[in-house]
Amino acid sequence: MWPPASDPSEVPAAPALEPDDAASRWRRHLESWAIPTDILQAAPESPWGFQPGRFDKAAEAAVADPDSTPSRTSALERLPTGGSVLDVGVGGGAASLPLCPPAGQLVGVDESEAMLRSFGLAATRRRIRHEVFVGRWPDVAPAAPEADVVVCHHVVYNVADLVPFLVALTTHARRRVVVELTERHPLSGLAPLWRLIHGLERPIRPIASDAVEVASELGYDVQVASFQRSSPWDLASIEERVVDARRRLCVGSDRDAEIGAYLEAAGTGEPRRLVTMWWDPPERHGS
Repeated sequence: MWPPASDPSEVPAAPALEPDDAASRWRRHLESWAIPTDILQAAPESPWGFQPGRFDKAAEAAVADPDSTPSRTSALERLPTGGSVLDVGVGGGAASLPLCPPAGQLVGVDESEAMLRSFGLAATRRRIRHEVFVGRWPDVAPAAPEADVVVCHHVVYNVADLVPFLVALTTHARRRVVVELTERHPLSGLAPLWRLIHGLERPIRPIASDAVEVASELGYDVQVASFQRSSPWDLASIEERVVDARRRLCVGSDRDAEIGAYLEAAGTGEPRRLVTMWWDPPERHGS
């Protein structure tokens, strides 16, 4: 006779395994960028956010730039004359304003009412029909209308739950979704200063290819193109760049001298490496 079965309560439970799909990896990588609590609590001001004026300048530069980008080209391929564009994380409108014309209607979504006011003024000056929705995507998605093309530039590194975010972009697009992001996390350039000031190593991932993998695992036929463009922040004065870096690093003005010395030595370097990924909504592929 076989020995009696062990009491299940005496059998140690198997350790729970972390999911290893692309979306779970994206979340874990992004969470590794969290600022340690002690550093965050000692910060003289919040390290998050931007001044709307910077986004105004970025939008003006994008409209004035005669050279197309993969992001602009892929959007224009599916944008009919007089068509509509939904811009998620609109900022000053750098992703959508250059699409007018042929676009005749813009919809801007942003968490910041100040950004939306800035975008609205820019659209009004250009006599572009527009509407705005304040809120975080995809929370605000049920209120936002569909559009021919949905664009989303430089937002996804702020999104831990990437699947519902991308799904909501796709369900709002009649013809195409276009997402632009930096090849590496946008705060990667401050890694040497984090090491110098706090003795803290910053993560390497997630990177753009990780976001592409998430979209691909959703079944989207993702197309990808890489390119280089100078950052609009490179046009800022050294004083402005020091203030921005100081805030991101959670330190006060007493560290300005060493931050400034580093930034001056580093210069602006090569233009940013950017990635565009785009796809057509699967159920409307033939539209």
